[in-house]
Amino acid sequence: MASDTVAVSNTTRNTVLGERIRVAETSLSRMVGLLRDKGLEPGTGLIIYPTQAIHTVAMKFAIDVVFVDRKWKVVYVRPEMAPFRLTGIHWKARCVIELPAGVIAETSTAVGDQLCVS
Repeated sequence: MASDTVAVSNTTRNTVLGERIRVAETSLSRMVGLLRDKGLEPGTGLIIYPTQAIHTVAMKFAIDVVFVDRKWKVVYVRPEMAPFRLTGIHWKARCVIELPAGVIAETSTAVGDQLCVS
């Protein structure tokens, strides 16, 4: 997976989750995540790869969280996750996509949907 931005679409729903999503795949970038950000602009987000759980401790804003497996199939969604929260461990997940709050509802993304990264 490249460290540049990628686009993520939901092929099941024919919707786009984001066109400028950063990838955090080093230990440091996964640890920092969105902690330095003050918010997410529409069309942006962060893929944390690999991970099976995340937290929003010390974050300043709510996010939508989508857990996906190795084949980019959605295994869990957590809409509008508030700051200072933890997710459970999702053993089937390979990575997490963090998006602006509201994207899950806007795109009707649900467990079982197939995503595509380009």
